[in-house]
Amino acid sequence: MWTKAGVGVLGLVLLAVLLFLALPPVGPQAGAAGPAQPIAFSHKLHAGQYRIDCQYCHSDARRSEYAGLPSVTRCMGCHKITAADTPEIKKLAEYLAKQEPIPWVRIYKVPEYVYFPHKPHVRAGVACQTCHGPVQTMDVVGAKTGQNLANDLLNLVGLAWTSTPLTMGWCVECHTARKATLECTTCHH
Repeated sequence: MWTKAGVGVLGLVLLAVLLFLALPPVGPQAGAAGPAQPIAFSHKLHAGQYRIDCQYCHSDARRSEYAGLPSVTRCMGCHKITAADTPEIKKLAEYLAKQEPIPWVRIYKVPEYVYFPHKPHVRAGVACQTCHGPVQTMDVVGAKTGQNLANDLLNLVGLAWTSTPLTMGWCVECHTARKATLECTTCHH
């Protein structure tokens, strides 16, 4: 015989399962739609096929708060010769000729009250893919980050579930697993 509490819990579990099945997967994913960029840049080609290390282009990651973007000069270091006659590299050469940076559209952004420096994460050996997904498999990098109803409901009914990447819960789970600091002021001003 079912009690009111038992029926309520069963109802929440069924609702959570239905939402889980109905909602798309969360987190940075291969093929997630990213914003239109001024130059069609394929991480799948550069980081995947040619195995260029993330920090070659994002060299500020190991010494700064921000990962940074490569300068037009860095890109043209290879592309003066490689694929120089393609339309996208011709666009790149135009930015170089005008001495203008490429106006990339930002993909990853944490809230203003969050302090996230790349440097200690890189130095701790956290792979870029841990937070950004398998970028080496992505032609276009996109990110689905932030709060997620399915995660919240599953956590509410007590089912173990990984939080959405780049949310506080996800970061806390990672810090806990790696025995990193959980002091609030480490990430919040």
